[in-house]
Amino acid sequence: MGKYLFGTGIIGAVISGFSLLRALREETFTWRTALAWINWAITVALAVGAIIDMRRIDQGKPVPADSPAARRLED
Repeated sequence: MGKYLFGTGIIGAVISGFSLLRALREETFTWRTALAWINWAITVALAVGAIIDMRRIDQGKPVPADSPAARRLED
């Protein structure tokens, strides 16, 4: 499980989340801040999706055809 949780996508999302929280305390909430939070949410969703796909591959289960991991399996 550690290889999934300590992937670069999750680590990057956690670090950027802490940065956003720190900025939220120090500055006012603007449209740029809202866009940064939306960007962070998308990053977290993609990182979690990648972890789910990797875990499914390790378990021998099929992955969706639109996943980058599916293309890796074809090679």
